[in-house]
Amino acid sequence: MATARSATEVAEDLTDALAREVLAFNYRDLTETDRAQLGRLILDHLACVYRGSSLSWSRSLADWARPYDGSGRSPIIGGKLRVGPPIAALVNATAAHGLELDDTHDVSVSHPGAVVIGAALAVAQQRGLGGTALLLAIVAGYEVIGRLGAATGAAAIIEKGFHPTALFGSFGAAAATAHLMGLDAAALGRAFGLALSLAGGSMQFAEDSLATSVKRLHGGYSAHHGVLAAELACAGLAGPARAFDGRYGLCRLYGAAPNLVRLSRAPDAPLEIHRISFKPYPCCRLFHSTIDALEQATDGFKLDPARIRRIKVGGPSIMATQHMQRRPRSVMAAQYSLPHALAAALFHGPRAVEGYAEAAMTNPKLQALADMVEAETDLEMEAAFPAHFGSTVLLEVESGPIRRVKVLDSLGTPARPMTREALIAKFDQLVAPTGLALGGVIVAERLDGLGEATTLDDLLAPFLKTPRST
Repeated sequence: MATARSATEVAEDLTDALAREVLAFNYRDLTETDRAQLGRLILDHLACVYRGSSLSWSRSLADWARPYDGSGRSPIIGGKLRVGPPIAALVNATAAHGLELDDTHDVSVSHPGAVVIGAALAVAQQRGLGGTALLLAIVAGYEVIGRLGAATGAAAIIEKGFHPTALFGSFGAAAATAHLMGLDAAALGRAFGLALSLAGGSMQFAEDSLATSVKRLHGGYSAHHGVLAAELACAGLAGPARAFDGRYGLCRLYGAAPNLVRLSRAPDAPLEIHRISFKPYPCCRLFHSTIDALEQATDGFKLDPARIRRIKVGGPSIMATQHMQRRPRSVMAAQYSLPHALAAALFHGPRAVEGYAEAAMTNPKLQALADMVEAETDLEMEAAFPAHFGSTVLLEVESGPIRRVKVLDSLGTPARPMTREALIAKFDQLVAPTGLALGGVIVAERLDGLGEATTLDDLLAPFLKTPRST
């Protein structure tokens, strides 16, 4: 007698379908708008990874990688080491995620650029590939991360204590690597299955004021795991099928109410590379709308901070539950602290990396401003999250009316995009302290012709010099 088969057995294999779709991306299918956006993503990544390579934890990680020098052709940014792709991806993606200025994908609440571009550059250099291959790999990686975040329910995942960059990133890196290695969908499916057992990433760093460098490593871990999974699949090791939509696949394992339909691309939907937010401010993406609202409430940060009596912020619930450390003791903790981020914006300006340095964390005037910050759940912003990272700010000032400003979409989001000129200015601001004698305009122009480049050597060569410590 025939037995009934489970829904998993009879339903379409959505993991395999996604693998087939992203591997089928062709350069001829990319529009001029797509290629321009890819250039902006890489420009932003190069600025973040090079400046990030000068930071103490990045240098420690590069020192860790030194014994592997000569094991491959993949460069470690900010130095002369050449290592295998998994190691280069680990070091470079960690550096790119080191300043909290790398791009974000809002629905997945993740940082795809550090992971995907970091992995893709490492693999492309190892294999001597050019611009076309790199661009397609990046598209594939962003597509996988974006859809996984939507299908799994990234906002609820954070509430459960998982960090989406670490959870989703390895699958995007695996897709990018598979594209560059010329793997078929079956091999990519095996890689997804292997990466499934490597996925994770605890939010516990948000509870610790000192041991926060692991958050930087979440970008590196993901890039490393994705490259490794694709390489192992190519070598014949088999991961389980249906890594995303199976009974114990990612979406059901981690998602509170998974929506597997989101693994498929809706008709006429844009590529996920166009759902990216660029970050003008060096802090948690969740605070960017708050900073924009505070800018309006303070007349462009011209209001004397001494007049401020209270700053009350309404936003998604995680703003109040995970981001209210008032005395952060590390750069990462400061960048994840809403009170400190708003005080730093008032005291140093919203774009200043110096606002998160040790001197800023111990400045009594800045601490006094931080103590005026309160946060509560705003039901409107909670309902809009994570499609929108919105905030409402109530500013109470001495001898004046209460000022109320609401911002649903911050500067840098697809709704309020940063211009090419603004991204070039961000590049120049970031690399200036490193001593790199290369302007963002030149890099942007090189990226305009990346599709015709048969090698990435000319693009990356300037970034293989040791930067000044910052």
